[in-house]
Amino acid sequence: MIADVVAVVLLLAVAAYACAGGTDYGAGFWDLLAGGARRGRRPRWLIDHAMAPVWEVNNVWLVFVLVIMWTGFPVLFQRLCQSMWLPLALAAVGIVLRGAGFALRKPAQRLAGRRLYGAVFAVSSLVTPFFLGVAAGGVASGRVTAEADPSAHAWAHPTPVLFGLLAVATTALLGAVFLAADARRFDAPDLAGYFRRRALAALGCVAVLAVSTLATTRDDAPHVWHGLTHGAGLVFVAAAAVSTLATVWLLVRGASPGAWSRGSAVVVVASAVIAWGMAQRPYLVPTTLTVSEGAGADSTLRWLGLVTLVAVVLVVPAVVLLYRLDTRGELESLTDADLRRGAADEG
Repeated sequence: MIADVVAVVLLLAVAAYACAGGTDYGAGFWDLLAGGARRGRRPRWLIDHAMAPVWEVNNVWLVFVLVIMWTGFPVLFQRLCQSMWLPLALAAVGIVLRGAGFALRKPAQRLAGRRLYGAVFAVSSLVTPFFLGVAAGGVASGRVTAEADPSAHAWAHPTPVLFGLLAVATTALLGAVFLAADARRFDAPDLAGYFRRRALAALGCVAVLAVSTLATTRDDAPHVWHGLTHGAGLVFVAAAAVSTLATVWLLVRGASPGAWSRGSAVVVVASAVIAWGMAQRPYLVPTTLTVSEGAGADSTLRWLGLVTLVAVVLVVPAVVLLYRLDTRGELESLTDADLRRGAADEG
């Protein structure tokens, strides 16, 4: 029983990281596609100011995921690191380089240095979610097994690759939706339309990739496919689909309050992650490792549950308050004039 509870907490932590960290990765994705120095000045300036207050705290959720996994489910952690070592290593390198690029590009004195650090930040924002998605796809397709030898090619299969592409698309969706809302809040209507159009394009890519992934799992990951088309998994798939339509409607309206579009986009991603988790029941790795088989000792799980409860009481309210202050614009005052002045100074 306690193992099932901890497994639910792990799934919720993954969903939280997919939404919070995914928004940051998505901002970096649009930084990569913003264009040259002149055309991309205003979008990149908005991205810098929108990310600055929260980009570090979003990695709290990743730390939470790793601690729960290696403490509560050490067998899963060992198999995952053994079978998916290459995508996980590349994702870890991407996380480090991304943080360094974002932190160093603003204080860099030379234009060449700002461009170099900016490129590192932007490319890492694409690479990192892709390989994290690949590792998740390796779990979903049952390729994280005890018999799997360490290999550089274990991830190179349809389901892991599609999970990686879907991860990139969902981060692009979240980043564009949040940036469109930030642009409205900062009184920059041109950037609001700019990112709203990109959010709609990303939403279309998410829908196509989600259908493609579901179709691929029928043969490549049949247990997950059955779980996604029946029971609780189907309920969350339906929730993701309804939230997708709601997000389209809110984005097309354009004048909708930013909180509604942000909320619907978060529900899309969170529902998709939870649907995947529900589809795998009762397995951590479909058909080879159940929750009870992969769990640590009961005493360890009880202490982990207690520590998690303390963390929820102490940390989560502070993080939620930070997000609330940030989305309300109370952490930093920025106007369209600031955007134009900052872009001119950067030039």
